[in-house]
This record gives sequence, structure tokens and C-alpha cells, in this order.
Amino acid sequence: MEKEIDKNAVVLKNDENAGAVQIADDVVGMIAALAATEVPGVSSMAGNITNDFLSRAGMKKLSRCVRVTALNGSVTVDLALIMEYGYNIPAACQKVQGKVKSAIENMTGLTCTDVNIRIAGVKVK
Repeated sequence: MEKEIDKNAVVLKNDENAGAVQIADDVVGMIAALAATEVPGVSSMAGNITNDFLSRAGMKKLSRCVRVTALNGSVTVDLALIMEYGYNIPAACQKVQGKVKSAIENMTGLTCTDVNIRIAGVKVK
């Protein structure tokens, strides 16, 4: 019996005896967005999606600022961020890349090959 596998999900384990474990791309995107907004200097995701908003509202509007591409157990993430004025953008982005990569790999077991960041704006206090 062949089981249908969701095209917008990454298969972690596909065992004939126990079944399949899938993680939706949106879940990987949520992990990436939450990790990115925890880094000092990141004001929000593009569209003013803050860490608090992500926690309460879930995955609505997430597709505007996070894109996940999965291929053979590897994941590439594209993020659009709003930075806070006064922070070193390259240094903050390097921290975001490390934190997002670590969060995805630790929580899902997938290999995160790339974390691409686009600065969509700068927030002035």
C-alpha cells in the first residue's frame, strides 16, 4: 500500500512498519522566523511580524517573509528582515544565519545548507 506524501513537507523517516514522519515547510519556516527574531538588531520579519506576533498568531502571513526549499533532507531558507537602526548589519546577519541553522538542525534533524537574508528595511526608533 503506497501512502501519499505531502509535497509541502519534508520526510524525516519513512518506515514501512511504523509509518512516515513529515515536517511541513511552514513549520520549518516558523522555526527559522522565531530564531531570527531572537537576535539583537533584528526588529521584525518583513511585514512587521515580531516574535510575539509569531507566537500568538501562528503561521499566518509567514510566507511573505520566509521561504523554505527542501531537497533530499537538506533545507535552504530565505528570510526577509527589518533591522533596527544602529546595529552592524553584517554582524547581526551572521548571528541570524548561525541561530537559524542551529535551530532547524537541532529541532528537525534536517541539514540546513543555506540561510539567505534580504534586508527589507531599517526601523528607526
